[in-house]
Amino acid sequence: MTSELTKEPSSQAANGLSTAANVQRSLRQCLSIAAELLYDNGHVLETITLPQRGLARRELLTLSAASPTWATCQKVMEASEAATFNEYGRFVLTRLGREIMFDMFGQGAADCA
Repeated sequence: MTSELTKEPSSQAANGLSTAANVQRSLRQCLSIAAELLYDNGHVLETITLPQRGLARRELLTLSAASPTWATCQKVMEASEAATFNEYGRFVLTRLGREIMFDMFGQGAADCA
């Protein structure tokens, strides 16, 4: 029996989705998951959407321990340049990440986009 994860790439290829479309889809999924995990762990979305705020490394470790999915999504966000570490060493969304977050969740989610 084939798992859904195994089936997905072949169905994407059949649909003719480009690599860029797959990356954007993956990024959007990760941003959505990140928003949910932030709320589940007592944070607000502005924690990562405001460039001067961000998550400290210890907070990132706590999120990763609470959900291994966080670490995967963090890697996707960083690799796609939707997130980075600010000058204080805190994890924040870049302009690209804020724009996509705004697109997905509306103005209240990322007024600074």
